[in-house]
Amino acid sequence: MSRTQAILWTLVAYQLAMVAIGVIAQRLAKDDSDYFLGGRSLGPVVAALSASASSSSVWTLIGVSGFAYGFGLAAIWLLPACVGGFALNWFVLAPALRRVAREQGAITVTELLAGPPGSERRRAVITVASLIILLSLLTYVAAQFQGAGKAFADTFDMRFEWALLLGGGIVVLYTMLGGFWAVSLTDTLQGLMMVVAAILLPVAALYELGPAGILASLDSDGQGLWAAATKGLPGAAAIGFVLGLLGIGLGYPGQPHVVNRFMALRDERGVVVGRRISLSWAVLIYAGMIVLGWSVRALAPDLASREDAFLRGTELLLSPVLAGIMVAALLSAIMSTADSQLLVAASTISHDLLGDAGAAQLDPRAQLRRSRATVLAVSTGALLVALWVDETIFSSVLFAWTAMGSAFGPLLLVTVWRGRPRAWAVLAAMLAGFALSVAAHLWSVTNGGVFERVLPFVVALALAYAGTDRRPGPR
Repeated sequence: MSRTQAILWTLVAYQLAMVAIGVIAQRLAKDDSDYFLGGRSLGPVVAALSASASSSSVWTLIGVSGFAYGFGLAAIWLLPACVGGFALNWFVLAPALRRVAREQGAITVTELLAGPPGSERRRAVITVASLIILLSLLTYVAAQFQGAGKAFADTFDMRFEWALLLGGGIVVLYTMLGGFWAVSLTDTLQGLMMVVAAILLPVAALYELGPAGILASLDSDGQGLWAAATKGLPGAAAIGFVLGLLGIGLGYPGQPHVVNRFMALRDERGVVVGRRISLSWAVLIYAGMIVLGWSVRALAPDLASREDAFLRGTELLLSPVLAGIMVAALLSAIMSTADSQLLVAASTISHDLLGDAGAAQLDPRAQLRRSRATVLAVSTGALLVALWVDETIFSSVLFAWTAMGSAFGPLLLVTVWRGRPRAWAVLAAMLAGFALSVAAHLWSVTNGGVFERVLPFVVALALAYAGTDRRPGPR
């Protein structure tokens, strides 16, 4: 069996399994609470693996391995950044967010931040939050679809446009059918597939090169480990570079498609068990992809694009059948984030914007039809963005990640630990965090550094804190 045939049959079996889960989960969704939050009955294993997979998208397999390939030892800072973000979510945010969301009956992050009906400037908060989510998630989902298209096109020698439609279409189908349960169950399977990739590829690389061979490629010009870890930047520039990468971790609490798993947990035990699973998963995945990038850097130093490192690694290190499994793992990373984001974008329109405007009087079946139609509409928009926008996966994902992280993360942390800030502070924190992130991203001097990933978060946190009554401890 050739490599292409092995990959094809592996992917056919895998995609059929995804669609089957979507069809089965369709029966579990009876209203918007089921469709968007699984009836608040998520167990710890599904919550941990699905939240982890959702927060570790195609950016992890393609982007992190590509960053390690291109920048060598400097990629080491991604490990504490990302694992620290997981810890911030599970230790600080998850316990209180589950409790507060249940107390308020909130189905979405936007609804939780806006407060119950009758709250001051509720409609303004919902509108601003919804626009930020939609703008960010369209960029984010488009990056996932680009990753799917790239994987299909490179593997099967297809035109990118057709590959993009094929990869995106599968995600849309099972998400539209089954909603939250389909997304959570498929994300759990996809999280396990990513674990297989994170173990198999680095182990094969270590067998091929040995630890000494990998390390030798990281400091080939003899500049020293610190210089290699900071791209040779001097003094303050080196510190700014490190803080900029570590700042990626601050984005985790502000991702609606991730933290909604905490809102759906059925009990506090799920938080305790879930954090153990999730942190172990994060260490394994990120360390594995960094080692893979370093390994391919030693084996194939002249790749046309550093984001080809993952796929090139499968060709160099594995048999055709195992390579097929790895490509399926890559598509798992894409789907596990794109499906969750599509669902959040749909809930933003269908539940927050339309529901708050008075359309909530629809019967449950009509609500579900509207929600599924919204998933389809948002997916179409993301596919069009993916076709028209020419941006590397790493940078486009990080842009959307940082923008949402700064807009919502500080507010969520303050809301669950001190109480909801006053309406002016909610609006100011969201707008400041988002606007500063976008401005820093667009200006080449501050793009990708501490001014894009740390400063907006700090400013938004200060505004949210200043607008909150002084009530110590979590509610």
